[in-house]
This record gives sequence, structure tokens and C-alpha cells, in this order.
Amino acid sequence: MTVSRKPLPRPYVLASLATLALTVVATVVGLFVPEFYRDDPVLLPQVYGQDLLTLLVGVPTLAVSLYYAHRGSLRGYVVWLGVTGYLLYTYASYAFMAAFNELYLVYTTLLWLTLFTFVGGMVRLDAAALKREHGDASVWPYVGFQLLVVLLVSLLWLSEILPATLAGTTPASIADPGLPTSVIYSLDLGVVVPAFALASYWLWQRRSWGYAFAAVLLVKIATLGGAVLAMIVYMVRDGQTVALPQIVIFAALTLAGVGLMVRFLLTLSPGAEPTRSRSDADSEFRA
Repeated sequence: MTVSRKPLPRPYVLASLATLALTVVATVVGLFVPEFYRDDPVLLPQVYGQDLLTLLVGVPTLAVSLYYAHRGSLRGYVVWLGVTGYLLYTYASYAFMAAFNELYLVYTTLLWLTLFTFVGGMVRLDAAALKREHGDASVWPYVGFQLLVVLLVSLLWLSEILPATLAGTTPASIADPGLPTSVIYSLDLGVVVPAFALASYWLWQRRSWGYAFAAVLLVKIATLGGAVLAMIVYMVRDGQTVALPQIVIFAALTLAGVGLMVRFLLTLSPGAEPTRSRSDADSEFRA
């Protein structure tokens, strides 16, 4: 199998380069400009942890994966999409939840840049190639991990939401910092959990798009899990109490996600093409 030389379309390359530049600006300003964020002090350790992981891991990974995706690497393409999905999640939360500051327009620009790139990149991804590359290897480690993510994230947030709902009160994570609602609840329960559930079902059925969503979500959960651990470090340094089981759960999920991500990527041969022809589009959704 020969290496594909089909480059990424210029709009996606330019959007990713703009994403890189604006992400560096946003994270450097957030981390190094004193008292830049105007959010409640209880939220600041989480913001700093997110910025640190994004700057030290997200930015370099996006840059390297963009280079290889542009050269026609399926591995690079999958990582590029996964990190773009992580940045989409990150700056959606900033755009909708962070207290207004001088970078508001940067957050909203990053939101539409990453949304454009992620959706366009997923549409072009050759899901059938991922299925072929994986071959007859067992999919149960990925299915089990995705279902575990669905279960643990749902239990984590519902354990806060349901008691407050039944009591007619507001969860402490919303009430303490004075927020109107939780964007994280909304993103996780409205987007992330359904995405993992659907991906696990499709992968169990060995449908092509089950492999595609599983690969991209593994990259996303590895980066997002790292961000959560960085948040926990900042929270502990700030003197906030973090339950030991939460630390153990997130650490285990992150390590498992990284391990499964590497396992999946290693099944992909260097010559696999990342994008599909337009004539194959409809058949892939039925595969």
C-alpha cells in the first residue's frame, strides 16, 4: 500500500494554523497576565489547569498532527481531529461560561474555527479505511472503555444534579461560584456521553463509523483527561478539597485512554489514506 500524498484542503490548514496562533495567545495571556481572569476564585484553578495542559500538550500535538495529516498520514489525521475536538470542547466552555474578559472574541473565534475544522475533517475521514486497518482484532477493549466513560461521567454529574433537582435547590458547583448553570454539565451530558454511547454501539456492531468515532474520541479523552488532572493539581495547591476517588477515577481513565489510543494508532499502517472519495460517502454510513 502506497503512502497517500493527498494534502489537506487549504481551508482546514489555514483554520488549524489560526487555531494554533490564537490558542497560544489565549493560554499565554491566561497563565501569565496577573489577575486576567475575572471568574470566581473557586473556578480559577480549573481554568489555569486547562490552560496549562492546552499550552504544553494540546498546541504541540495539534501542530505535529497537522503536519502529518497534511502529508497524508491516517494516524496524523486521527490525532489532528481528536485534538481539534478537545479544543472545540475547551473553547466552547470558555465562550459560554468564562466571565467576560478582553479575549472573549478570541474564544468565540476559536469556537467557530474548531467547529468548522472538526465537522469538515470528520466528513472527509475514510471510516472504512480505519475498519480495514483494524482488521479482525478485538474491539471489546474500546467498547468497554467507552461504556465505562459513559457510566462514570453520567454518575459523577447525576450525583450532583438529581439530589438538587429533587430538593428544588442548585448544585454547589453552580451555586458557589454564582453561575446561572453549568456548561460542563451540558457539554458532557448533552454531547460527550451520547457520543461515546453511540460510538460504542456502532463499534460493537463493527460499523465503519464506530471505528472512526472511537479513534477520535480516544484522542479527545486522553487530552481532556490530562486537563482534568492538571485542574486537580491546581485545585489542591489552592487548598480546595478534591475527593480521592475522583482523583483515582480520572487518573485511571486518562491512563487507560492514552493506552488504548496508542494501541489503536499502532494498528494503522503508514500508507493508509486518511480521506475517502466522494462516491464512497453514502456507503460508509451504511457499512
